[in-house]
Amino acid sequence: MPKAYSRDLRERVSRFVDAGHSRHAAAAHFGVSVSFVVRLMQVWRRTGRLDPKPGGGRRHSKLDPHRSFLLRRIGEKDDITMPELRAELAATGTHVDPASISRWFIRNGYRFKKNAAGQRARSPGYSPGPGSLDDEAAAEDAT
Repeated sequence: MPKAYSRDLRERVSRFVDAGHSRHAAAAHFGVSVSFVVRLMQVWRRTGRLDPKPGGGRRHSKLDPHRSFLLRRIGEKDDITMPELRAELAATGTHVDPASISRWFIRNGYRFKKNAAGQRARSPGYSPGPGSLDDEAAAEDAT
C-alpha cells in the first residue's frame, strides 16, 4: 500500500487552492493526482482536517462470530468438508468461500490432515501393504 502524503504537502496544496488556484493547477504544481487534490479539498471543507486516514490495522474475519459453531461442527463430524461448512453457514446468512473457511481454521491454529509427527494422517482402514523383499527373504530363511 502506498504511503500517505505528508502533512506539510497537504497544507501547501490546500493553501494553494484556497489562494484561488484550480485543483488541476494545484495537482500539476505539486506533482500529485487531481483526484488527491479534489478529495483533500472535500475533506478540508467538510471537516477542516488535513490528516490522512489511518492505515493498516487488523482486519476482522466475518467468521469470528461463528467460532463456536465452526469448532462444534468440526468436533461433531471430523471429516466435514469446507463446502459442507459453507452450506451450513449460508443457511444462517453468512456467505463465504470454502477457501476462506480453511484459511480461518489455519489462522486460528487448527491444522488438518497431518499428525503430530508431520506425516500424512492415515485413514482408519489403512494397512501398510506388503513387506519389503528383505522381510520376505528373512521369513523364508526362518522356516
